[in-house]
Amino acid sequence: MSAELIEGKPVAKAIRKELKPRITALKERGITPGLAAVLVGDDPASTTYVGSKERACERLKLYSEIITKPASTTEEELLEIVRSLNKNDKIHGILVQSPLPDHINELSVTLAIDPAKDVDGFHPHNVGLMLIGEQSLLPCTPHGILKLLEFYNVETSGREVVVVGRSNIVGKPIAALLVQKSSPGNATVTIAHSRSNNLESICRRADILIAAVGRPLMITAEMVKPGAVVIDVGINRIDDPRVEKGYRIVGDVDFDNVSKVSSKITPVPGGVGVMTIAMLMQNTVLAAEQVCSDKRPE
Repeated sequence: MSAELIEGKPVAKAIRKELKPRITALKERGITPGLAAVLVGDDPASTTYVGSKERACERLKLYSEIITKPASTTEEELLEIVRSLNKNDKIHGILVQSPLPDHINELSVTLAIDPAKDVDGFHPHNVGLMLIGEQSLLPCTPHGILKLLEFYNVETSGREVVVVGRSNIVGKPIAALLVQKSSPGNATVTIAHSRSNNLESICRRADILIAAVGRPLMITAEMVKPGAVVIDVGINRIDDPRVEKGYRIVGDVDFDNVSKVSSKITPVPGGVGVMTIAMLMQNTVLAAEQVCSDKRPE
């Protein structure tokens, strides 16, 4: 068996195509969706990721601001930046790139962001709306996974889903989304993690296995039921002297072997990561549309 690839690029392309007329309609009303990214410190991965977001904005002709600050920035200084962006009418989406320096409380920063501009979908207000199935700004990576499942016609209703990973960014929200009375949704979901007993047997129950644990190549072929759909959220750098860069990027799944037993699988890179950026653009446009709908005629 050779698995079908669930690639992010065609799905992201379809999302951009759907966003363009919405962006045009907003601009006709004098609103250009705007995204501000705040980067504290010089973490190479964060710098690369923020650059990708900026290029995505340019591609869709959105307004973007990149605010870079040294690692010595205090929590209060960062909070003041967030408060200023909350008041800035040109900015409809705010994201503060993680990880932050140890002396800054990430929750305090998240709580300071106006929920209407929380395009990462991390504010408790938006998390609560997501949990009860109401419209909100959804977290980008989990929402991107839903879009992948939908695009590649992966049936979720009645299926058993195992999520390996319990983070607030991916594991918990994707589980919450897949149990909703919606499509994709209506799944029976188990959250497992690195400390779960009998992890291999839990994973082998899954019709859809989502790996989001942050451990390179942790999910092996022996852990996957033949014919299962495998979604790999992991992005890990491992040393490899055989390649020019001295390292390579791998997921949480042993792709070479798991792809031989699964029916569909996401590659790393080129799978879920592409979708995270696409859904961030969608959230920014949605946030701008909400501002437009809130305006009342004089």
